Amino acid sequence: MRRTLFGALAAAALCVGGTSPALAAAPGQHHAPSPSSDCQLANGIKHVVQIDFDNVHLTRDNPNVASDLEQMPALLNFMKSQGVVMTNTHDDLVHTGTNMISNATGLYPDRNAITQSNSGDLYDATGTPTGYSSFSYWTDKLSTFSGATTNRYNLDYLPSRTAPAPAQSVNVPAPWTPFTEAGCNVGEVGSPNTVLENTGSDVTTVFGANSPQAAEAKADPTKAQADLVGLAVHCAKGAALCASGQQDALPDEPGGYSGYKALFGGAQIQPQISPDGPVKATDGSVIADSKGNPGFPGFDSETANNSLGYTAQLLEHGVQAVNLYISDVHGDHTAAQTGDLGPGQQTYEQQLAAYNTAFQAFFDRLAKDGMTAQNTLFTFTTDEGDHFAGSAPTPANCTGTNGNYCNYATSSEVNVNLPGLLATQRGNTTPFAIHSDPAPAIWLNGNPDRTAALTRTFGRDLGALTLTNPYTGANEPVAYDIADSVEQRILHFVSADPARTPTLTAFSGEDSYVGGGQANCNRPCVYTSSGYAWNHGSYWPDMQDIWAGYVGPGISARGTDGTFTDQVDMRPTVLLLTGLQDRYQVDGVPVLPIIADSALSPAARNHRSQLTAAEAAYKQLVAPTGTFAMHTLKASTAAIKSNSPGDAQYTRTEDALSAIGSVRDATGQQLAAVILGATEGHGAQAVGKVSRLTSEVKRLEARSAGIR
Repeated sequence: MRRTLFGALAAAALCVGGTSPALAAAPGQHHAPSPSSDCQLANGIKHVVQIDFDNVHLTRDNPNVASDLEQMPALLNFMKSQGVVMTNTHDDLVHTGTNMISNATGLYPDRNAITQSNSGDLYDATGTPTGYSSFSYWTDKLSTFSGATTNRYNLDYLPSRTAPAPAQSVNVPAPWTPFTEAGCNVGEVGSPNTVLENTGSDVTTVFGANSPQAAEAKADPTKAQADLVGLAVHCAKGAALCASGQQDALPDEPGGYSGYKALFGGAQIQPQISPDGPVKATDGSVIADSKGNPGFPGFDSETANNSLGYTAQLLEHGVQAVNLYISDVHGDHTAAQTGDLGPGQQTYEQQLAAYNTAFQAFFDRLAKDGMTAQNTLFTFTTDEGDHFAGSAPTPANCTGTNGNYCNYATSSEVNVNLPGLLATQRGNTTPFAIHSDPAPAIWLNGNPDRTAALTRTFGRDLGALTLTNPYTGANEPVAYDIADSVEQRILHFVSADPARTPTLTAFSGEDSYVGGGQANCNRPCVYTSSGYAWNHGSYWPDMQDIWAGYVGPGISARGTDGTFTDQVDMRPTVLLLTGLQDRYQVDGVPVLPIIADSALSPAARNHRSQLTAAEAAYKQLVAPTGTFAMHTLKASTAAIKSNSPGDAQYTRTEDALSAIGSVRDATGQQLAAVILGATEGHGAQAVGKVSRLTSEVKRLEARSAGIR
């Protein structure tokens, strides 16, 4: 959930009772797609549709209640019958902003600088931490909540983690450019950072400070949100669709990028794709915000009905590739806005039914347009997993069906006041900033070195804290594990911008949401409330375990597949299937087990089993939730909590982690280059290195388990 900036926005009302003529085309909205002969993709692919959910689950959160996808059979059956559902996919740790950018770019968070989720802190010149949001347009500079602008991009590129960071900030390469350079127009429906995210700095970055759009943003921010934010089309060079648009400026794009234009916001896009009136949802209703302004409904109101309706309209009017965001289904999208919903609650079940109806209407509509699994590549995934924090449901055997709905006396994360617990349990009142989360990031005032006495004492005290879980009655650690800058580098939390690196990151229990507060417990330091009940961002299985679906040309349809993948793997898989390439080395690898022989280079076909084994080893080495990272995190925790004479244990362990982390980076980069070269068809000569590198990976895994 985009709670940092958009949780306060009212969601557009969603009809959850009865049925609607969802399969009927809205008047003036639906006709055959525009010719797309200029869009040149491989494997007979004519369109690409990439759908990224916010917190939609494949597995059950309550064993008696069907999962989110089980209650969307229109989608689940489409994936299983015509493609594949990846059941062993993992997120990047932390959530939303981090996860979706990794999915779009194929880069782990350290290489795109969105390392601390939707927001974080950075140190100013005095060592004082100050907050910032991760949500801004692609080329925006990083701005703090106080309005100060830094000289670094929000999306700050680290070209290689085996070489020094660039002396000056470099913008992360944009994910739409391989498509636009191939003659394709790319639509964005709420996808983070590829659209305008706000009516402030984003508007001035794209339109200019003296533009009519900037004037509208000042005069009527609410209408400007609907007109300017959340939607974009990045066009191929010379595309008539964007003739009236803005320059699509990407000054740092590898190889250069000039002469391209884009449309930003509903006010620019709607006249081009729906000249007869506002764009409509899959059920024929006008897509509008809570005030009735047509256009973008708000990030937390991107229901399946809204996002799929806008996507279909784009695909039918000259846009060949669309990336879309669909907001979580367990938040209350009705006018009541009661907060998060638990498994089997009536409104939750009704919203899932509405999502299912929207998907059926979407697939039927595209089929009428001639867009099917035979010529369209579809991908589906979710940004993160999460854990329902709440009391046991009543009645105990509730199923959410036939009126047997579930109810919860309490639906809430276990809120933890970290400054209060530190002060009362350890007498530690060191000032710090915190990114509240199940995996909270902590910036100690003054930006002390990891070896400083202040940092070491804080880490030991943090590791000693406990709480009583109100749901289980058990006494549990506040921080099960802790990483300082050495381990954070292994977890991909350290970017090109040193000012953003936290002093420590902790990993709490499944129910805990650790944040700030008063340095006392005069009010309870551990408490439940209401509102947010779905906890995400840590390494617990129901948080990190997600799913992905692939349907279309080049996909070996098999129903389900249990190959270990994570979010950076979707990008190289899509580019391999479409015949496109990035001008940088991604961190992910194509998911070879699900790709048909016909879509592979001769080198990849001839060495499929060898490359598949290499990919499996590579993922366990580099993934934030892989074997190597989980081994080293345990070693980091023991070192931070240690208090040996002369701090010998800490020094010994940290030196070992630093050394093995550098070897991991170099080995991983080499192995990824070999795999990518072979799958892209220009690295057959390098396949011989695979066995040696794979063996080295296994040795590194064994070494990581032995660090003490």
